[in-house]
Amino acid sequence: MNRFALYILFAMSVFTTNIHAQKMKSLVHKADSLLTQKYQRNNFDTNYISRPESKLSLTARLNFSGARIRNEGIHEGMHFESKVDANYKATLSVGVNYAGVGMSLALNPAKLAGKYHDFELNLTKYGNRWGGEITYQDAKNFKGWFEMDGAPRRDLSDELMKVRTLNVNFYYALNHRRFSYSAAFSQTYLQRRSAGSLLLAASYQGQWGDAESSEGYMKLRMNNIGIGCGYGHNFVPGKQWLLHISALPTFIVHSRSSANVNGQRVPIHYHFPEVIITGRGAVIKNFKRTFVGASMVFTFTNIGYRKDVSIENIKWHSRLFYGVRL
Repeated sequence: MNRFALYILFAMSVFTTNIHAQKMKSLVHKADSLLTQKYQRNNFDTNYISRPESKLSLTARLNFSGARIRNEGIHEGMHFESKVDANYKATLSVGVNYAGVGMSLALNPAKLAGKYHDFELNLTKYGNRWGGEITYQDAKNFKGWFEMDGAPRRDLSDELMKVRTLNVNFYYALNHRRFSYSAAFSQTYLQRRSAGSLLLAASYQGQWGDAESSEGYMKLRMNNIGIGCGYGHNFVPGKQWLLHISALPTFIVHSRSSANVNGQRVPIHYHFPEVIITGRGAVIKNFKRTFVGASMVFTFTNIGYRKDVSIENIKWHSRLFYGVRL
């Protein structure tokens, strides 16, 4: 190939690269324009809610989570009760949010050190109109105790139980023009004045557990759907402060639950009221370019009847955070 042909190929390569760069720049500009237009859309009461001046924020978080299962009932005329807890999880995460769209990366020091073997996934969306959480946990390190009438309490060792749990919580805020969930949990809005809202809610919990020891095995399968309503309130006690509290009880309207002990089916009968309750709380202090705070989400589920078989689940997630608006 002669030198002239090489020049032609080089020029074509530069020209093609420049076209691709221009197309990419155009796409980025268009995406930014759409996000900015949506971010600045004034579909709320500005006397109560406002947007931060900056579209970009970086947030560092320290996250904690835990789970508990409590079982109680009567089997063959004898009362029994057990309580087990999963190992607490602590993670460090860094999140970036631009024009209301965010993502984060989490790091679990205990898992890196080989001391934590569970898996947990948390997806959240906190909009002013609607939002919620999807939490999945695959835990193999539940430990606690079990006792039955006429027998001493027995410790349940680590890794005796393996439990997979999926929690889905959804809310719809009727007063979303004045009440902002986002101000409390994603900091993409600012609550200027105190306001509350009636909240419509729906919940789902699926749980699949297996326990095995030298004395036998047990399998637990639960699928529950609940609907209900609750209330949330954002209290602004002073300049740049925000306190949030909300409770969303849902009553289970569809339940498919069963247990199998050593091959024998143990019925878990529906007994009204069976509930899934989601509570949320937060406290935030906003400064000119930074913010600091803490938040918590708590889910409680009650299935069955204590004079037969009842199962209570508690799942909680809390975080401390510090953010910078750029």
